[in-house]
Amino acid sequence: MNITTIALEPGFGAAIGRGVGAIALYAVVGLLLMVVGFYAIDWTTPGKLSVLVRTGAPNAVIVTAAGLFSMALIVVVAIYSSAGRLDEGLLSALIFGFVGIVVQVLAVRLLEWVTRLDIGPLIESEKFAPASVVVAAAHIALGLVVAVAIS
Repeated sequence: MNITTIALEPGFGAAIGRGVGAIALYAVVGLLLMVVGFYAIDWTTPGKLSVLVRTGAPNAVIVTAAGLFSMALIVVVAIYSSAGRLDEGLLSALIFGFVGIVVQVLAVRLLEWVTRLDIGPLIESEKFAPASVVVAAAHIALGLVVAVAIS
């Protein structure tokens, strides 16, 4: 019987442990920011967004999905720009994430005011409204702007 030994570099186990820990910490930060982002959108949008999403109101789903996608862009770029420094990466993800939430909410509300979109009836409608795509695009565009500003 021939037994083969696999030789791993010294410190391999510690590096794996740090990597797994970093994944878990970034996942918690990302989830926290997404939850805060959802409630920020919900709080500043007429109607109860969580109920509208749960019941499948198409425009509420589109706007919410775009908002969450936008938050993910910001968090991903904050993580990527930290260049492996876990403490700085977590802190920058939190800071840029919260700034991104504030900027996104304010800018989308401004866009709705400028375009004279009445978002309340729009997201409450059970029928798809093309204007919801404009609001969703604003969320994604602002997420991209904030994300690029981070890098």
